[in-house]
Amino acid sequence: MTNIVNNPNTQKFFLYARKSTDVEDKQILSIEAQLAELREFAKRENLVVAEEFVEKQSAKIQGRPVFNKMLDYIEKDRASGIICWHPDRLARNSMDGGKIIYLIDIGKLKSLKCPQFWFEPTPQGKFMLAMAFGQSKYFVDALSENTKRGLRQKVRRGEMPGVAPLGYINDSRDKSIKINKKISPLVVKAFEMFATGKYRLYQIGDFLAENGINLPKARCARIDKMNLVLKNPFYYGHFRYLGEIHEGVHKPIITKKLFDEVQEVLNGRSKQWTKARISKPFLGLLKCGECGMAITGEIKNKYYKNGKVDIFKYYRCTRKSKFHNCRQPFIREENLDFQISTLIKKYALRQDWASKMLKRLDKEKIDLAQSGHRFVFEKQEEVRKISSKLTILLDSYLDQEVDKESYLSKKSELLSQKKKMEEQIFNFQQTNDSWLGPMRSWINEARTATQVAESADLQLKKVLAAKIFGSDLFLENKKVRGEGINVWSALRADPTDRGLERVGGIEPPSKAWKAPILPLNHTRI
Repeated sequence: MTNIVNNPNTQKFFLYARKSTDVEDKQILSIEAQLAELREFAKRENLVVAEEFVEKQSAKIQGRPVFNKMLDYIEKDRASGIICWHPDRLARNSMDGGKIIYLIDIGKLKSLKCPQFWFEPTPQGKFMLAMAFGQSKYFVDALSENTKRGLRQKVRRGEMPGVAPLGYINDSRDKSIKINKKISPLVVKAFEMFATGKYRLYQIGDFLAENGINLPKARCARIDKMNLVLKNPFYYGHFRYLGEIHEGVHKPIITKKLFDEVQEVLNGRSKQWTKARISKPFLGLLKCGECGMAITGEIKNKYYKNGKVDIFKYYRCTRKSKFHNCRQPFIREENLDFQISTLIKKYALRQDWASKMLKRLDKEKIDLAQSGHRFVFEKQEEVRKISSKLTILLDSYLDQEVDKESYLSKKSELLSQKKKMEEQIFNFQQTNDSWLGPMRSWINEARTATQVAESADLQLKKVLAAKIFGSDLFLENKKVRGEGINVWSALRADPTDRGLERVGGIEPPSKAWKAPILPLNHTRI
């Protein structure tokens, strides 16, 4: 900024010149050209320039320090006018344009002079200025959208927008990316070296730097640079744009196989070393039968002279009760596993029952579909009749056969009936066969309960036991006890010679099961 004159007796102007590197400024004069033109314009119009402000920043967003400083000086009455090449040099966003117009409204900014734009501080002049600012913003917004659309089209053609990666160059003649024949062999060599697993990232960076490639001197920055290079899919024919991988039309310099080998080395080195954690799968499943506290697990190691180590897992009460001094003993995981497996087997569904129940579910689905179709059809017919009545009622009202009060009352009644019918149809369609899916899932779980109990997957056993017993599984005196909940309790209660079929199907029951009541001393399964 250059201080030109400071005379309090004349109207002073600030000369403002701006140029950015954005696409919309390509046709705008350079800073030097703007200054030369504006100085000549000020001399020709006999305008006193108090100070010149020069800025090299985009006006698409607010926050330009030089522009804000100039407005601050205007508010402090250091000048009352601005000379610029065009209003779009002052603002291309609504906030900065609004500041200019506000300063004109309060009388701080009295004049705005442009070689190609006429302005007077009148309602019409402010309107034209607002139009100019709005046009500048529209131009920027439209250009941004057009640019994005052009980039998307370029990506569809398989051309990566942006700067070519190391080993390639941007060809300005046809706007394409070509192989740099001098550097690309070194990049290929870098990939091949790293794929062997014998080199670190900084060593690959040093290799490229020693062969004349400009890389950051700091080791951490050089490592980051090489990490980006070795992870770039551009080298094998694809490219990443906005987080998505696209196929490219450029010529690759390495194979996908070599790229994958490099990624394996990178991934292997990025894995953090953590202490092996021994799982305790039954945690969270049981509670202490004496005090009701949770059951926790402990790991015990036994070391032998020959170097062998045996790992034993025990479960016990956490003993965190403030009102009871619990002294329940430990139990080995193997013993706990055996008892839980035994309990699960008691709630297994026989295979012949499961097959019959699944077949019955298939039949129920067909029956429900047929009955549901009839129900929906009947309700839809009622809705259509109500709609017809509403049409007739409207015609009667328009023909003045029905007074307005009667019309509104009857219309409200009919609309209420129609809404109820439509809700009945919707609710029925949502819940008609909604129980079939959960029922089928339960049957499949129950029929495989024995296989789960006999498997070595303790986590799977825990999940199934939680479904069967919920939170009512207790450990006391090294013994596990619990009763099945919900539908699982039916499997435990019914003996093997008793049928599970209810009169009228297996839909959620509303009547008693079809079976005789057994004496209390009958053996349970």
